[in-house]
Amino acid sequence: MSDAPFHGRIGRTVADAAPWWPEEPRPREGAPNVVVVVFDDVGFAHWGCYGSTLATPRLDALAAAGLRFVNFHTTALCSPTRACLLTGRNHHAVGMRSISNFDTGFPNMRGAIPKSAATLAELLRAQGYGTYMVGKWHLAPMHEAGPAGPFRNWPLGRGFDRFYGFMQGETDQFRPELVQDNHYVDAPRRAEDGYHLSEDLVDRAIAYAADHVSAAPDRPFFTYLAFGACHAPHQAPDAYLARWRGAFDEGWDVFRERWFARQKAMGVVSPDTVLPPRNPGVPAWTELTDNERRFAARLMEAFAAFLEHTDAQLGRFVDALRDMGQLENTLLVAMSDNGASQEGGRSGVLDEMLYFNGLKEDVDRAVERLDAIGTADSHTNYPWGWAMCGNTPLKRYKQNTHAGGVRDPFVVHWPARVMDAGGIRRQFHHVTDIAPTVLELVGLAPPEVFEGVAQMPVHGTSMAYALADDAAGAPTRKRTQYFEMFGHRGIWHDGWKAVCFHTPGADYDTEAWELYHADADPSEAIDLATAHPERLRALVALWWAEAERHGVLPLDDRRLGELFRAARARGGSTMRERYVLYAPLSRWNADVSPPTGTRPFVLAAEIELGEGRDGAIVARGGSNGGYVLYVRDRRLAFAYNHFHEHTRIVSDVALPPGPCTVAVRIERDGEAAVATLLLDGAGIGSVRIPRTAAMVSSTGMDVGRSQAPVCDDYAPPFAFEGRIRRVVFDIAPRTPRTARREEVAVERRVQGQQ
Repeated sequence: MSDAPFHGRIGRTVADAAPWWPEEPRPREGAPNVVVVVFDDVGFAHWGCYGSTLATPRLDALAAAGLRFVNFHTTALCSPTRACLLTGRNHHAVGMRSISNFDTGFPNMRGAIPKSAATLAELLRAQGYGTYMVGKWHLAPMHEAGPAGPFRNWPLGRGFDRFYGFMQGETDQFRPELVQDNHYVDAPRRAEDGYHLSEDLVDRAIAYAADHVSAAPDRPFFTYLAFGACHAPHQAPDAYLARWRGAFDEGWDVFRERWFARQKAMGVVSPDTVLPPRNPGVPAWTELTDNERRFAARLMEAFAAFLEHTDAQLGRFVDALRDMGQLENTLLVAMSDNGASQEGGRSGVLDEMLYFNGLKEDVDRAVERLDAIGTADSHTNYPWGWAMCGNTPLKRYKQNTHAGGVRDPFVVHWPARVMDAGGIRRQFHHVTDIAPTVLELVGLAPPEVFEGVAQMPVHGTSMAYALADDAAGAPTRKRTQYFEMFGHRGIWHDGWKAVCFHTPGADYDTEAWELYHADADPSEAIDLATAHPERLRALVALWWAEAERHGVLPLDDRRLGELFRAARARGGSTMRERYVLYAPLSRWNADVSPPTGTRPFVLAAEIELGEGRDGAIVARGGSNGGYVLYVRDRRLAFAYNHFHEHTRIVSDVALPPGPCTVAVRIERDGEAAVATLLLDGAGIGSVRIPRTAAMVSSTGMDVGRSQAPVCDDYAPPFAFEGRIRRVVFDIAPRTPRTARREEVAVERRVQGQQ
């Protein structure tokens, strides 16, 4: 029943009455479809149309028919950038100072967008748009990301009609933790059958668009397509991996110079732009050992294959829009959420969970598994040198407020409106400018009140003026933009930029700031702090004023482990010491799974095997690490996978067909453990596990099956053939030692998801 007042007439009978229907909201005549495509951890130079020699033909074609913005900026991190994109407000003001995994107890870090900042999806839906989100969300507190929610900060709670994707900052591309609308679902195919997430996401985006156009051809739609690519893990189909074999053996120094020359030739940067020295800590390619070069080159091959494969999937979506007659009047923007990632470290990693557990990659050992890189049996990220190359010609990386962290590719394609095909736009703009641009182009004004909630001012500046044919030389309409991430600070104002690289624990008032004439020196190569001290002082003062205005304070440079401890003070579902679970439970998010990484625990299951012989009872993780309690040939078994070092124990007795309780008891001995199998409380076998991981896996948990194989003793889904009445985890209380080990692991894992 409509809430609108009835404007007809009610009589005693229909003959004495006059009907009335409330007017349905409708966009203005000719309003375009809106498609926002977000790549993850893609640097300024990575797309071919921004200078690289990587294969991005479909993105390059969009740029050739549209516009390239070469002075576009983000926040240096994924969740904050996405919050800005969807709201038009600065990230601190909407409670997203860092990634959504944290709630520090301060307004600038709640891990969720407040209702006072309505999202683009909410505003467009209220005007009659269909709204569809496909891919990475990462805008809900992770303690809300379990199968029971609450769902208020999930995509459907923030304006999207449909959602298909994942909630976390990353997911395995072959065996993802998938959500459809408000519930977890299985992937439509197995990795062994050729499944890849990017293909699945585009299949769903096409299906949503086809449903909409078929059922409501007179209404436009908004699609937010956020790929997991090219965030770690870098994974691609074998055919794509094979195409890049040996392509990067010349090394990052050669490719950085080559890509920089291409940028100058294309006009992406001016001819007098200076290429800065290598970032701190990045060795010359010639200084690496042979194994380090082999390993680093193969890691870059996986990234290149991942990007090429994703570009092809985007092309399928564009082709589908064209086939549906929708491409002409679709405003499509493609961007990255931050600069290239530094989380692979100096050498890169074969499995990033090593990093999360404080373990160093043994490159000489890793090269023995080169052929696993990019496949489902790896979880890779490339080294600093290749990330530096991807950010050419900019300094530093994602997480930093230097240009390498915040300056990103941004392409606009709209055949019905953009006529300056292949044009370049040099106006300074920021991710907060996307929402006001879309609203202006579809004919909407940001409301002062939305659904009864007063709205905070929109901080962004519309870029619509820059789409005009003659706008190439027009001055930017934006005056000021601050940056802050983990204590790193920066501010751009009228073509100048001041920036400070922060060392945790250092005095904010005495740290040195750098000064660049950004309009003339986009690579931030020439520090003018000494030459223009008064200008620098004025910009630093302006930064503090903007920080006060936008809720940046308090500055917080605590280690992520400390932030986890602060967030834990609020409580939550993962603070329990007993978990009672019921089958079937599949792909339960890692952040809401029982915290078994560092503490002793007992995993018990009340089962009835009946005539069955096999099946997983509980599985946590996958082929790159984890554990599984299962039945094989009527015998209870437990397997632990520590970065492909496998430990397995099989019971010395068969299980009965009737009701029984089976269990595994894990007793800790430092990083080692003893696993004891139990049948109705009696021991039936034990084994010592030489090493265990504090952060078991980024992959979640199954009950009653195993969607990702922890060991080679079975193939997924390995559904349990009997009946599981319930599963109980009893976890020992935290001690100072286990708490610190957990915090370090979480700190490292969250860093890798940024």
